[in-house]
Amino acid sequence: MKRLRFSGNGIVALIATAIMLISGLQLQAQTPTEWKKLKGDVTLYMANDLGRNGYYDQKPIAELMGNMAKTTGMECVLAVGDIHHFNGVASVNDPLWTTNFEQVYSHPELMLDWFPVLGNHEYRGNTQAVLDYGKVSRRWMMPARYYTKVFESKGTTLRIVFLDTTPLIDRYRENSEKYPDACKQDYQAQLDWLDRTLKTANEDWVIVVGHHPIYAETSKAEYERTDIQKRLLPILHKYNNVAIYACGHIHNFQHIRMNGDNIDYVVNSSASLARPVKKTVGTVFCSPADGFSIISANKKQLRMSMIDKEGNVIHCIEKNK
Repeated sequence: MKRLRFSGNGIVALIATAIMLISGLQLQAQTPTEWKKLKGDVTLYMANDLGRNGYYDQKPIAELMGNMAKTTGMECVLAVGDIHHFNGVASVNDPLWTTNFEQVYSHPELMLDWFPVLGNHEYRGNTQAVLDYGKVSRRWMMPARYYTKVFESKGTTLRIVFLDTTPLIDRYRENSEKYPDACKQDYQAQLDWLDRTLKTANEDWVIVVGHHPIYAETSKAEYERTDIQKRLLPILHKYNNVAIYACGHIHNFQHIRMNGDNIDYVVNSSASLARPVKKTVGTVFCSPADGFSIISANKKQLRMSMIDKEGNVIHCIEKNK
């Protein structure tokens, strides 16, 4: 019988390899026991850039959302735009409602309220039909193009402010052939409403969501961010009560903090098909993974956990009081 002989360097290499394998297993060992730690007094899911008719990773991620919700619980899903690629919907009876939404998000744990916002792809179609779908589906909760909702449980209050960002960008409003409803919206009325809403917001936590980013690394046109920055940032900073601005649109995960700014800027990845990403000014974390996020809050802490398609928590934004 041959004996295996190892040099000192060989033993060190074997130990290092073993540690790497164990670490890798620990990173991937996301279980319902660990998922339970994501639960707060208030727990919400956020998903966006969904509509691929169940293709790519849309259906597996939808099933993961349902499976995780069995452990974490959740109040609702924030559906932050581009529910329907590529040209929105024509009516409340458009077949895309079945292939992009009803048949994909069919898990029993997902049969609860969905709070949507309009994305740029919705603006290629009939945006009023997206609002009106609530007359067809019990879980589609969209009272207006922009609105707010307060979630309260066990004494914790969390306000979500839902924005309609497409009309805030000049190029969308100017291209009435491709985005016919964008130029019809009074964006100043929305900004005035946002100011009034934040002025009186006294909840434990306030999160503002919209489809388009304020800051992000992307190949998309810079004017999208500069228009949003010019119009939203003065109001978001005015009352010093916004914890997070979260968006979609870029199809990857990004967490950005700017010097001297108390707001965390979060890009939530696509729940179907992601894109590459690299660091930019203020990047705390970025990943080309697709997936969704879980928002959880108690009186002392707000967390937004980024979840990849394997159910791993790959990054967590935390705000503490």
